[in-house]
Amino acid sequence: MALTTKYLKTQIGIVLLLLTHSLYGFGIGGPRQSTTLTEEQKINHLIQYIEKSNVIFIRNGSEYNAIDAAKHLRMKREKAGKRVKTAKEFIDYIASKSSMSGEAYKIKFPNGMIMPVRDVLYYELKKLESGKVGFKPNYLLNPTKAISLAC
Repeated sequence: MALTTKYLKTQIGIVLLLLTHSLYGFGIGGPRQSTTLTEEQKINHLIQYIEKSNVIFIRNGSEYNAIDAAKHLRMKREKAGKRVKTAKEFIDYIASKSSMSGEAYKIKFPNGMIMPVRDVLYYELKKLESGKVGFKPNYLLNPTKAISLAC
């Protein structure tokens, strides 16, 4: 009898885990963000997003790998100092275009699609501020909690 009850609780817990995951996958479950990020953390995230991506950064007609692009953005950020306070200012005044030529920076994705860096970073910032970046559902943080809910 005890084995059957334990088995049933485990099965119900697994169903809850799958249900929670499915609901989140369809946008029904909400994102979790435990802390509010500072503007500096948002800016650092955007630079790291470029750095860790598999894209080509196009600046003044020349192509650069993602690591060199991130170095360039960090250098520009450092030169701007306290004049740039928010992630949106970072995107608009530093990461979107050349301060020398005024030409917009672009990103070339592995599939060949080219987009303005401004659009890509604003999309990433929107995801970051909505909490969808780095999301971990409750059951991944504490898998036994989902099972105990079924008991």
